[in-house]
Amino acid sequence: MLRSLRVVDFRCFPGLGLEVPDSGAVFTGRNAQGKTSVLEAVCLLVRLQSPRTSRMATLARVGGAGGFGVAGEAWGAERRVDWAPRRPMGYRSDGEERSTQGAYLEDGGLLVWMGNEDLDLVRGGGELRRRYLDFIGMQVEPAYRRALGRYRRAVKAKNFLLKDARPREAEIRSYESVMIESAAVLRPVRSDLVARLAPEVARYQSSIAGHEEGIEVVYEPAGGMDLGVAIEQAAERERKQRRTLVGPHRDELVLKINGLAADSFASEGQQRTLALALKLAQGQVLADRRGTQPVWLIDDIFGELDVGRRNAVLRALPPNAQKWITTTHLDWLEASPEFQELARFAVKAGTVAAEG
Repeated sequence: MLRSLRVVDFRCFPGLGLEVPDSGAVFTGRNAQGKTSVLEAVCLLVRLQSPRTSRMATLARVGGAGGFGVAGEAWGAERRVDWAPRRPMGYRSDGEERSTQGAYLEDGGLLVWMGNEDLDLVRGGGELRRRYLDFIGMQVEPAYRRALGRYRRAVKAKNFLLKDARPREAEIRSYESVMIESAAVLRPVRSDLVARLAPEVARYQSSIAGHEEGIEVVYEPAGGMDLGVAIEQAAERERKQRRTLVGPHRDELVLKINGLAADSFASEGQQRTLALALKLAQGQVLADRRGTQPVWLIDDIFGELDVGRRNAVLRALPPNAQKWITTTHLDWLEASPEFQELARFAVKAGTVAAEG
């Protein structure tokens, strides 16, 4: 759990300091006032990534010093992340500098992010579902992050070489070796995660919808689990199309409801419920794998849900987990006595003030 959060020149905040109880906090305010940026700062502090951008420069406050800092007491340690242009990102835990992202994350905590954009997990392309699996994988398997980074770099290099009129085969094979080695880490983790996620997604889908629905969550590795064989079989097609056609970067997480593809045949209500079920299942799997509850960052989803789904989600959230929630109104909170102990903050134009 996070006891405190402090930021300097992050997004719209020149400075911010918060103390948060174990139960968590609710941040209220109109849109575009900075509510989501508070959760984003937590995500960066805990997992070193933002759900909104991959470019650190966009997180620095316009008109600020050019960089930013995010710090806080989390899991019994004082943690800090700093970024500035043309300098390596800095990571510290209890004053000790961590040399790599992996070293910083190894004794950190777990995280689930829920937002209205989660509907794209069902409606959108495969990249979004791979990112969903990757976010879980990096939290449960320390080697996953490094393998994913190596794999992405190797695919990028291979694709560059394939665009040459006369591809340099020896170099391509060297990058394929890296791809195969990395896939041997990524794919077993993905396969295991999907096996654990599938029953949980079905359970949450039923509890939120209020009735049984035939939910299928299936992992489909592009080209099969043996990437070496798949690369050999796809070699001619790849040379013709000048791009890499098999591997974890094209894996798919297939979602079906009652035997039909959820993106094409499910109703909007079914799709929205499935998106919620995917995130609730993520939290359950993280807790089961690591033996501790993740922090839940819940970004303004309750205004988009009908009363039935909203109440079902509130009941499904683990009572002993810390929750950071943004919302434009508190109507739902007044009807949820189990959430009354959350601290309340008002967010307006880049300022955060404690309420009652």
